[in-house]
Amino acid sequence: MKKKRQLISIIVSISLLCSCARMAMPENNTTGPTETEKSESTTIEETTTEVIIVPVGNESDEKKAHSYGVAKDGKPHEISVNTQKYFQSKNFKALCLDTKTNKKVMYLTFDCGYENGYTSVILDVLKEKNVNAAFFCTLPQVKENPDLIKRMIDEGHIVGNHSVTHPSFAEIPVEKMETEIKGMEEYLKANFNYSEPYFRFPKGEYTDKALRVVENLGYTSVFWSVAYADWDLNNQKGEQYAFDTVVSRFHPGAVILLHSVSPDNAHALGRIIDEAKRQGYEFCSLRDYVSN
Repeated sequence: MKKKRQLISIIVSISLLCSCARMAMPENNTTGPTETEKSESTTIEETTTEVIIVPVGNESDEKKAHSYGVAKDGKPHEISVNTQKYFQSKNFKALCLDTKTNKKVMYLTFDCGYENGYTSVILDVLKEKNVNAAFFCTLPQVKENPDLIKRMIDEGHIVGNHSVTHPSFAEIPVEKMETEIKGMEEYLKANFNYSEPYFRFPKGEYTDKALRVVENLGYTSVFWSVAYADWDLNNQKGEQYAFDTVVSRFHPGAVILLHSVSPDNAHALGRIIDEAKRQGYEFCSLRDYVSN
């Protein structure tokens, strides 16, 4: 079947907000529970962007669980390198590792599917350190915590789309994928006059077809190259463990995934940011990557 390309214009906005995930898996695939400058609070602007609609019928339905490997010695794991190469070879709008630059940049992202009392602490630290982050949120998190979501937007962070009900996108039909993404998008637009084109797959599970569906809806799929099993509240190992684990996995182009429910992350975050800056790293916004 020949691929037909159709250009359409969509209204896109540029701004800031939240994140989440739930899956008991080896640390190499950690995604967690359902659950820097300060930029202007982004409202929906009449900005025309061309989105190329690519038919999804030819894409694979094979289920994949994002794996990234454990980075060390200031270098990303080969798994992350190869995954990003695969995304680029297929022309997917997907990011797990920034290979566009040789500079020491990193992207700080959080998954937040439910509130455990630490998101405001994280926001306090980010404000103090003047660091921009992305928060990938599910719809229940947004509905139940409007003040936190508004604060994220007002303080220049990205509120990312993490779906309505946190299903595995490797196990649902295309129509359901679209409903999950659009439901979250439409709620943010209606209640916060806000939208940004960043999506994170629940549980880190996807297919090539799902990647294309997300892209056709105008989104970039954001994965990660640094993470650990921080989402397990029954196995928190303390602030020092969180600090040592994350810092040991620093590498240029890293996309860091942390879960906002973790007290260890909240308590270690300031030190993690300080150490990254001491080593010469710069925290960038996902907007900087997409615009490059």
